[in-house]
Amino acid sequence: MLAPRRRMALFSTTAAATLVLAATGVVTAVNANAAAGCQVGYSVGGQWPGGFSGNVTVTNLGDPLAGWTLRWTFGAGQQVTQAWSATVTQSGAQVSAANVDYNANLATNASVSIGFNGTWNNSSNPAPTGFSLNNVACTGSVGPTTPGTNPTTPGPNPTTPRPTTPPPTTGPTLPPQTGLVGWATQNGGTSGGGNASPTTVSDAGALTTALGSTSAAVIRVSGTISCSGMLRVRSNKTILGVGSGATISGCGFNISGDRNVIIRNLNFRGWDDDAINVQESATNIWVDHNSFTDGYDGAVDVKRGSDFVTVSWNRVYGHDKSMLLGHSDDNASQDVGHLRVSYHHNWFDGSGQRHPRVRFGNPVHVYNNYYNNVGGYGVASTENAGVLVEGNYFENTDDPFHRGEGDSGPGSLVARNNHFVNSGTGDAGGSVAGIPYAYQLDSASSVKSIVTGGAGTGRIGL
Repeated sequence: MLAPRRRMALFSTTAAATLVLAATGVVTAVNANAAAGCQVGYSVGGQWPGGFSGNVTVTNLGDPLAGWTLRWTFGAGQQVTQAWSATVTQSGAQVSAANVDYNANLATNASVSIGFNGTWNNSSNPAPTGFSLNNVACTGSVGPTTPGTNPTTPGPNPTTPRPTTPPPTTGPTLPPQTGLVGWATQNGGTSGGGNASPTTVSDAGALTTALGSTSAAVIRVSGTISCSGMLRVRSNKTILGVGSGATISGCGFNISGDRNVIIRNLNFRGWDDDAINVQESATNIWVDHNSFTDGYDGAVDVKRGSDFVTVSWNRVYGHDKSMLLGHSDDNASQDVGHLRVSYHHNWFDGSGQRHPRVRFGNPVHVYNNYYNNVGGYGVASTENAGVLVEGNYFENTDDPFHRGEGDSGPGSLVARNNHFVNSGTGDAGGSVAGIPYAYQLDSASSVKSIVTGGAGTGRIGL
């Protein structure tokens, strides 16, 4: 299913339809005398000729559920084309949205949100009706159900937290998020060298020694450091360029099996392997406000089971292979369940491909990036990956996103709220796991000015 190329009606409150419904009913396979009930909120997030995006939040007012299906009925021929945070099917006017693995357990008074893109007939797009949760109509009240057999699926453990998908905060009145956001905030967070006393380095020998230390360190890079090969970066390091001219020329950084590393405000140029290579189950890495140009292979490659990575506010220009996520189709045993990366507010400025190219990771979050004159393609989802492409600005980019690449089979890709200028429509389809962290989503039409004004080196006062 091709994503729409142009989205013309926007996201004002006057365009949003809101509905709150709920009811009681009878459901089998529940504990005797269990209570059932639910409440639903529905809104149209955006609408354009022939298409729209919808959001549904359901609150379980009854006893805990270990698996759920939400159903509703469209009244004007609307059809769901893509969905996220649920597995959605449609038969005629009736839509069924079933839980995915991470949000199957729904405790009493807990809510879950799902979203979708759909089509409409351009004359009427009324809110759906007939919402039900596990065959219990939603009216906001609770009542006892008919006794039945005990469920075969055990109920949820209320002491075990389940990931949720908090809605992003939107609106041009909020400043861009330039601090740490995304996957690197998870798994205990990413603090780098923390409060260690800074050390300033200005030559390759001192840099190599500082990066390879087993102690926590804050390393300030001054001037241009010429080097070759890959320099090993050990755990608990913050590496900061001083001013706008701090440059790593001819070599790259290798984070292999280590964790908790921050790399900011550096110019990488002419590297002979990768500029930044994250591999061998490295975790909690933040790559932020750097510039990359004229290198041999990847600017930022993440592979071999690595996880919890944020790549933000970087600029890639004069370079071909930008950001690879997952190095091989044959590495599923190490990569599945990992390779979770957030790419946001990056400026892909005339670069060639891999922005990113994704294998296996799910969910991978690509949001609020600016793609300008991209010669090859923007985003590729392959090998059963799940990629959410959200709120990006594509300009003069014939192939903004697609599924499958080369010999790699297709993954899932959900595209929503993107902005296209003289660009293709993209190829999207399938479903993607929910995003577990809070984030601010800038309006896609504003992303060009936001990113060009903030991405790259010299923008964070170091």
